[in-house]
Amino acid sequence: MSEDLTVVVDRLRWDRRRSPYVGRREYSRDARELLDRCARLIDAGQAVDAVPVLRKAVDRMTAGLRYLDDSSGVIGDDLRAVMALYARACAVAPPPARSLAGWLVRLAYDGPGWPDIVLADFAPALGERGLGEIGRLAEQRGAGADPEADWSTWVATRLLREQLAEVSGDVGWYVDVLAEDLRRPDRYLKIVAVLRDTGRAREALDWARLGLAEHGTRPSAGALQDAYVELLLRFDEGAAAVAERQAEFERGPTPDAFRALVQTGARAGRSGLADWAVDILRARAARQPAAAANLVRVLLAEGRPAEAWEVGSAHVDALTPSLLTELLEVRRAEGHPGDVIGHYERLVEIHLHADPNDKHRYQKAQALLPALQTAYEQHGDPDGFIGYLRGLRADNRRRPAFLRLLDAAGF
Repeated sequence: MSEDLTVVVDRLRWDRRRSPYVGRREYSRDARELLDRCARLIDAGQAVDAVPVLRKAVDRMTAGLRYLDDSSGVIGDDLRAVMALYARACAVAPPPARSLAGWLVRLAYDGPGWPDIVLADFAPALGERGLGEIGRLAEQRGAGADPEADWSTWVATRLLREQLAEVSGDVGWYVDVLAEDLRRPDRYLKIVAVLRDTGRAREALDWARLGLAEHGTRPSAGALQDAYVELLLRFDEGAAAVAERQAEFERGPTPDAFRALVQTGARAGRSGLADWAVDILRARAARQPAAAANLVRVLLAEGRPAEAWEVGSAHVDALTPSLLTELLEVRRAEGHPGDVIGHYERLVEIHLHADPNDKHRYQKAQALLPALQTAYEQHGDPDGFIGYLRGLRADNRRRPAFLRLLDAAGF
């Protein structure tokens, strides 16, 4: 290790007595300098020199993140990059397999929870001997671990066992390990993915169906549902795929669920689903006015602006300012400027009287004025806008910052 590189690594030692907020940018800069230099060492065939440097850097950054503020996540990203480069260097110039295995296990069990350990990255350096050592140590450390009594030990053991099974290439072992904990839909999704990607799509379909039966109503089940629908379509079960999307839409009639339904219907050769979904949303909006916002979004996406205006203008309070602005612009462009003038003026007032902590409320209000001016002009009443602007200035004479914005914009 060159003296210069030693100096850089030493700068990654963080004194816990320092302010956690001072020097973070310089710390990240030093980490990136180390990454660059070590990457060049590896590319130059000197990975053996980079290996101890990078390991020391991981240890120091792991310790440093206990005490410095990384709310931006930048230094965490730097640490992940250092860890990945360390794995790359080890693959080229492997340290003793048992030593590397022991270090990874200690990091998993005794570390603060970062950085993530990706055994697949270290597998070339660990080899069969090192992976076996990790399995032995994990079994030893995690024997009898109870998630209620010792959650961190239980999690570390589970993650290492899962990754060992994954890198082994033994699909049956991997599925068995994953199936030990099926409390979340992402667990089923991992099983579905590995079975699907190894030519066992029918088994994958069965697991996806089981997972949705257990977790299908949870918001986090979306990816599992997508995988299930894809598998249904693969096996020409289009009717079942559409039914799944319809059930999803009825549970939560959002624009995303609408798009998924229509796209699935198109692939399954099923028409009329857009109208079916709109009817569902109309019925929902009649009972729950807040649902009108999603109905407006769907109608706009479907190219049905007149219907969107009918719904939106009847449920203005259910629309967010951004959605209402979009609807007004569409209505004006459709040749109905007189319909939007009052709504634009109302939006200006909404922004002006928004939460004082919103530093951009005045800019948002001013940004509406060009469209409002255009609407007045298209309506044949340019003087109406002049009068409105005069009143707006008078009403906000105690808002000098807003008036300066108007001046700068030529209003």
